[in-house]
Amino acid sequence: MNPGLKSFLQKLNLYHPLQTAYRSALSFLTLRYHRLQYAKYKGSGFTCNFCGATYKKFIPEYPTPDIAPAIDDNHVIAGYGENVFCPYCGSKNRERLIKAVIQAHLQIQNKKILHFSPERLLYRLLKETAATITTVDITPGFYRHIDPNITYADATCLPFADATADIVVANHILEHIPDDLKAIKEIFRVLTPGGVAILQVPYSPTIPHTLEDPAINDPQQQAKRFGQKDHVRIYALNDYIRRLGSAGFQVRQLTPPDLSAFRIHAIQPEEIVFLGYKSRNFPSS
Repeated sequence: MNPGLKSFLQKLNLYHPLQTAYRSALSFLTLRYHRLQYAKYKGSGFTCNFCGATYKKFIPEYPTPDIAPAIDDNHVIAGYGENVFCPYCGSKNRERLIKAVIQAHLQIQNKKILHFSPERLLYRLLKETAATITTVDITPGFYRHIDPNITYADATCLPFADATADIVVANHILEHIPDDLKAIKEIFRVLTPGGVAILQVPYSPTIPHTLEDPAINDPQQQAKRFGQKDHVRIYALNDYIRRLGSAGFQVRQLTPPDLSAFRIHAIQPEEIVFLGYKSRNFPSS
């Protein structure tokens, strides 16, 4: 969009509503197209744990040419590949994974949940089950169609008192934040003792050091170096665990063998789930 037009629409408070309407219409039409296209694949295979639909295969998503070298050369686990989107409801592999992990490993009934950048289907699940759910984002206008009550929050300076959230869901958030350690410390601060944060990020199990450069502040260069135009790094697996630990988290990793029962839901086969606990009641297995 032309920067001048964008600025004008923002002044009129129309930019986010128009963007949301456009994205919603595009999503609706795309979903209807995929339902028709994939009707021939209905049957045994993968089952979506949101809508219950079963298909022999789900919709793939592969990196575009401008980001493929960053993703492929660094072996980044970022959600791309075969069987990404459910053809019926549009759920994404990372949403289905988090739902499966929550239902199998966490107790969310009557809990206070802080949900960053809420995913549509995951938010519905949490809202139906938790005692209270608070959603936040640095650009909340993009998410008002999901939760009209979403509020503005900078993850590096959260507007909440200490120990006010039992569970934090931060699904692919930290790779966008220049001062990620400050954000990690803030998440730790607002967790109650014994609380847990789901802290998924794109990461590489092969690179020796996290790839980041604060001097890069150009979307094209960020896409080329980090795999997305608004990403500021690619985490090295061991370094990411270290960063979480430096903020006080005890980190539990659910590895692919731990998650094998969820493959029926078309999750990304190589992905690790990162659960950050605030000391008390840290599970040993």
